[in-house]
Amino acid sequence: MSDDIRLEIADRIATITLDRPERRNAFTRSMIDAWAAALAECRAREDVHVVVVTGAGKAFCSGGDIKELMGEGLERSAAEQRALIGEHVHRIPLTLADMDKPAIAAINGAAIGAGLDLALAMDLRFAGASATFAETYVKVGLAPGAGGAHWLPRLVGQAKALELLWTGDAIDAAGAERIGLVNRVWPDDELMERTMSLARRLADGPTLAIRAIKRLVRDGIGGDLRAGLDRASATYGVLGGSADHREAVEAFVAKRPPRFSGA
Repeated sequence: MSDDIRLEIADRIATITLDRPERRNAFTRSMIDAWAAALAECRAREDVHVVVVTGAGKAFCSGGDIKELMGEGLERSAAEQRALIGEHVHRIPLTLADMDKPAIAAINGAAIGAGLDLALAMDLRFAGASATFAETYVKVGLAPGAGGAHWLPRLVGQAKALELLWTGDAIDAAGAERIGLVNRVWPDDELMERTMSLARRLADGPTLAIRAIKRLVRDGIGGDLRAGLDRASATYGVLGGSADHREAVEAFVAKRPPRFSGA
């Protein structure tokens, strides 16, 4: 794994830290591959129930490293450029899309370009008060390459997404919360504590139900209502026979906290 990515696992919570603060966590090819590998490991490990991604220093991620990924790109053909994005950067959103476990972005500073795209691919986004957000592709004559044009309109609506994508203008954390780009904004020094508090709540919760809910929500976006209701009833039926559901009912009756086993 790249030295620019740190993976720590404790008490069923995995924390992936983008650790290239001297470059505002701009990613290189090896760093993006290590990030994808860390996510794939989290997806596979039974001792990981929740994944949190954050950045070291004063930025979350400022996108792809200009010198390596964009500067060298001037010499590549269109096909080579497409392969670079598809075979490396796209591994992040595709791995996240295949992972039923909750994935949370703790955005501690600037999330720019592809850095914002990849934050949008996660399930929840919490931001520090000093965080800033911008889809800056248009300023260098490009379109979003890592999923921003897919996720942004689903979060903030088509018109607001087009405004952000066409202008490349930055918005602050308060503005991001107001339009629904992030879930919550907290003081910078409380961001990780607050994020980990929710991560702990999810890690201790009914695992089967939490993952099933994520599948239902993801599959239902833009889908057919009848198909969504059919999936929902099938899922409800399966969960109704789970040990976690039985434990929740028994705990409610006994007026005690439930002790979920993930079964």
